[in-house]
Amino acid sequence: MNKVIIIGGGAAGMMAAIAAADAGALVTLYEKNEKLGKKLFITGKGRCNVTNAGDMENLFANVMTNEKFLYSAFYTYDNQAVMDFLEKAGCPLKIERGDRVFPVSDHSSDVIAAFAKELKKRNVKIELNTEVKELLVQEENLPAEGAVQPHVTGVLLENGKKIMADKVILATGGISYASTGSTGDGYRFASETGHKLVECKPSLVPFNVKDSWCKDAMGVSLKNVSLRLVCGKKEIYSGFGEMLITHFGISGPLALSASSYYVSKAKGETKAYIDLKPALDAEQLDKRVLRDFEETKNKQFKNSLNHLFPQKLIPVMIQLSGIDPDKKVNIISKEERKRFVELIKNVPLTIEGVRDFKEAIITKGGVSVKDVNPSTMESKKVKGLYFAGEVLDLDALTGGYNLQIAWSTGYLAGINAGEE
Repeated sequence: MNKVIIIGGGAAGMMAAIAAADAGALVTLYEKNEKLGKKLFITGKGRCNVTNAGDMENLFANVMTNEKFLYSAFYTYDNQAVMDFLEKAGCPLKIERGDRVFPVSDHSSDVIAAFAKELKKRNVKIELNTEVKELLVQEENLPAEGAVQPHVTGVLLENGKKIMADKVILATGGISYASTGSTGDGYRFASETGHKLVECKPSLVPFNVKDSWCKDAMGVSLKNVSLRLVCGKKEIYSGFGEMLITHFGISGPLALSASSYYVSKAKGETKAYIDLKPALDAEQLDKRVLRDFEETKNKQFKNSLNHLFPQKLIPVMIQLSGIDPDKKVNIISKEERKRFVELIKNVPLTIEGVRDFKEAIITKGGVSVKDVNPSTMESKKVKGLYFAGEVLDLDALTGGYNLQIAWSTGYLAGINAGEE
């Protein structure tokens, strides 16, 4: 019977273990944490956005890096397969805005419990609190004259014990949220066995900005706004949704998605522009502002903006407008009003950079996909070694897409490693 070792008990590792067991292998999963799915537990603010129910075109459109590499993985085990698996495992699902899929209970623990039940059913041996120190690899002579092929033979545990296996699947995650055990072990294993690494950067992460007004508006939640990123003269991102003003800059779904483009494409100073009223063009917004001004014409400017912005944002908008807050609305000039309208459509921010890995949802970069067979997830460098999930140089936007990458690559690695 084929013996398969899986390193890492996160999303990709648990799926790989189930697929390998279904393919007939004897499977042991090593997890250095005290429980399975530690990062999965905190995803989606503890609700766990397990996948996205959109069509295949939508899945690929939301992958940021190496989407072509995922063809076999996505088509072998797609979003519908994930949803069917979880439903049958006793975790009912629901679809929310943007086709995001969550457990009906809104508890990520139910997703982990469903996987734990299925792993047990398949007699997968789970070793918790057990850290793998290194991969055991030996060189094998190939029939071709002088050719040598490294072959994985097992793992060396932290306690010095050697565990032999026919195949090993690396599903160790990235280096974001290190407290969940994502400390980059997989990158070290890959590097030690001759695999190329693509530089790792934090992604789906909040922004630091230079503008001090963010501190004044800290905690303001903006809904139905647009955000653009402009690097030099080139627009590198444009999106619509929700965001949050923080003491250091901007966060929330819109900013997180923008960060993925920023870490990929920004070269040099980058500006962000928030459109607070994207449903109105400049002319329509001017009419709306004029109407508000008509209704408050005898008031001071600072007391005329309650219908336009959240309370905490009003002093900021006054400051950015350059209009005297005590000025009577009826003496604000047409030019001042037009400039104010332009400001509402383009609130400027100067980006300093993104926050660090501690706050990043995912890691951009990792094991180069050029060293991995996309049809099987097996290493092209070391026979019998497979990769799955975030350890690979694959990443996507928010909305369930990163977990779909984990499920799909985990499944593909598992079924191929599991076969004799």
